[in-house]
Amino acid sequence: MDGIFTNLKRTFQSGNILAKFIYINIGVFVLIRLAAVLFMLFNIKGVPFLLYLQMPASPTSFLFRPWTIITYMFTHYDFLHILFNMLWLYWFGNIFLQFFNERQLGGLYVWGGIAGGLFFMLAYNIFPYFQEVSGFSYLMGASASVMAIVFAVSFYRKDYEINLFLIGRVKLIYLAIFTFVIDFLAITSDNAGGHIAHIGGALLGIWFASRISSGKDLTAPMNKAIDWFVNLGKRKHKPKMRVTHKRKETDYEYNARKNQENMELDSILDKLKRSGYDSLSAEEKRKLFDASK
Repeated sequence: MDGIFTNLKRTFQSGNILAKFIYINIGVFVLIRLAAVLFMLFNIKGVPFLLYLQMPASPTSFLFRPWTIITYMFTHYDFLHILFNMLWLYWFGNIFLQFFNERQLGGLYVWGGIAGGLFFMLAYNIFPYFQEVSGFSYLMGASASVMAIVFAVSFYRKDYEINLFLIGRVKLIYLAIFTFVIDFLAITSDNAGGHIAHIGGALLGIWFASRISSGKDLTAPMNKAIDWFVNLGKRKHKPKMRVTHKRKETDYEYNARKNQENMELDSILDKLKRSGYDSLSAEEKRKLFDASK
């Protein structure tokens, strides 16, 4: 068992940012499902702490749980939900990394999730259709972040083609547009919040593609914020001065040391008389100077 966890840790540490995001999502999913089993054994329905990971549609609830705009994008409960999200993240994340670097993928993942979360909250509080359910509606999943990555690479390389099963080669941008239309048509479905978040992430991805073509990287400020947060606990401290206490010499040790110093000084004086000052070494000259003081 220890070997399995060691290998997982090594793989996580050596993997790129895409692998790390997949590992984090799967790890959180496993912990949530294990907790669900434990709660069920004690006749506790649901997973109470999910409320502190999901993003609420209610602005009032969000004010008391602002961190959920980050945690929700790593939170899944249903197996098929995380399966399809991670497959899309793996496939399109690798395509993204053909044209951009890991830091840009990491920053875009977070930006896309934030955009999807805000779009979800705004829609549920602006449109009367969602008024009755906005107080107890929540958002979770990496879909908005994944859509940001999909649409970013699709609109950056409009000529990029992929091979779809039973369909053949098709331009990636056509798949992105088709997904956008499906999400828009489904914003009044049972999973309205998820589809609205997809649209928010997609719009962020399109914005990223348009700005990067102009030489502006939207992920740069986010990556600086991530770096600051990661290094928050690694601030450099001035090394403390090491204080050592020297043991006081005994009378015997003092006399022995002085006797040794006198013998060395007599030897230097004899050499000085015989061969002159220039014959002395640098160390002997230093000792002679110290004795003269």
